[in-house]
Amino acid sequence: MAPAKKRNVSSAKASEDSVKTAKLDLNSKVERITKSRKHANDVFDILECLQSEKEKDVVSAVNACSKLFCTLLERRELFVGKLPGEEEMLSGEHSAEEKYCMFMRHRYHSCVEMLLEHLSHESHQVKESALCCLMKFAAGEGQHPLEDLDWSEHYSFPRELIQAVVDRLLCKTTDASLLISRFQEFLEMEDVRYYVMSSIRESVGKVLDKTKGAVVPIYQNNVFTLLSNINMPSQESELTNFLVKQEAKHEDWKAAKLNEHKRAFERMWLGFLKYKLPSNMYKKILVILHDSILPHMSKPTLMIDFLTAAYEVGGAISLLALNGLFVLIHQHNLDYPDFYKKLYNLLEPSVFHVKYRARFFHLANLFLSSSHLPVYLVAAFAKRLARLALTAPPAPLLLVLPFIYNLIRRHPSSRVLIHKPSTEDEPFEDPYLMDEEDPAQCRALESSLWEIKTLQKHYHPDVAKAAMLINTPLSEREDDISELLEITSYELMERDLKQTQTKGVPLEFETATQLLKGVGGVLGQHFCLE
Repeated sequence: MAPAKKRNVSSAKASEDSVKTAKLDLNSKVERITKSRKHANDVFDILECLQSEKEKDVVSAVNACSKLFCTLLERRELFVGKLPGEEEMLSGEHSAEEKYCMFMRHRYHSCVEMLLEHLSHESHQVKESALCCLMKFAAGEGQHPLEDLDWSEHYSFPRELIQAVVDRLLCKTTDASLLISRFQEFLEMEDVRYYVMSSIRESVGKVLDKTKGAVVPIYQNNVFTLLSNINMPSQESELTNFLVKQEAKHEDWKAAKLNEHKRAFERMWLGFLKYKLPSNMYKKILVILHDSILPHMSKPTLMIDFLTAAYEVGGAISLLALNGLFVLIHQHNLDYPDFYKKLYNLLEPSVFHVKYRARFFHLANLFLSSSHLPVYLVAAFAKRLARLALTAPPAPLLLVLPFIYNLIRRHPSSRVLIHKPSTEDEPFEDPYLMDEEDPAQCRALESSLWEIKTLQKHYHPDVAKAAMLINTPLSEREDDISELLEITSYELMERDLKQTQTKGVPLEFETATQLLKGVGGVLGQHFCLE
């Protein structure tokens, strides 16, 4: 077995030596090309190595291409303007200088195409190297443009190269989240972020228009990953970090204006959200909507169509959609009269068992915090929660009961639900309509919270104790439900099973010390008398 081990070690060493030799060879070729134009054909060897099947050789070739073409861009040795074809270049009446620049420009284009293909490589190291190299090219093209165009709006930023990079990042067949997270470093630059947002919008339009309403999960997940990695500035003074420095015309550049960033951000998100999304993506978007999307939009009310469509999905998604609608109502004066009706209809038995139970009650508490709500609406919510509490597990009951008490404290007019006059001989029939979807028509004010009275005989002592509070006058101070939001049945059971340290039970206030002595003395005296 020993000789075999030696062969493995020697073969590994030979492989490392070959990689070092290849790296040195590529670096020497780059130096020869940059020092003398007579070695220009060596560029084909570098491009050939860029197509190698060995990962390390490809990475070495990427680094060599980066050095070579960044140097040529700085020296302005790549042809500027509309590039003629290679046959036309040879047959045309061009000087030797122009032919060299055209030749290298064609090789540069070939290199860019290969690097774009490597963004889909199996090796992450190759993908990362290719991405960084392409962004170096973007910076070089920005400083030394290769096209004679009218830059009245965009100046010298390489929009086409960024568009090509974005198209490759938004792959349709493989998850690109790891590479996109590496790309986030470049999204911190103002101009890159601005043109990436425009590129995403164009890519989404081209790809999803062809699907005719069908969902493309992998592609849409890649789009969402890229969108969620975009951090928008809040003030124009923060726009200081640019990939391409625009000197004289910087003040007129769209990428340097916060309003243009907001407009591009808004168009990008609306362009993405107008298509049908995978069901699991609604939750991801709605969770970040009020913090990361709405504050950076020029017209947040344009999200009303998406939020309405999300509500129709049902379940926890409906709740999260109502959170976005609530932000639009309170902060942007959106008129949405059915908001509380939709919230009321979300109160179903399943609400005690869903993953987002804590978030649901946190938001519901926020939605119902206003003291200006009509009493019929507060009564409807309190009554519906009380009815659902009859079949709820103990853990959510410890949250629901204080929740109901807080509603009554905020709205003293709803105390009629507790102090409902009735006669003992009169048969009781609850007028409340549980199946009524409109809280204004459910007749909650005509009923009472007899359900809480029933819970006073609950099998769990903590629930029974909480339900007993309704027998006493409720204090004006509200209960803090934040600590109860995350409580689970497991935690409740662990708390009940946990052994408490019991102290010794006191039998006497003072220890008896003379009892036997006194008795003995009396008996002794009696014995002597006898």
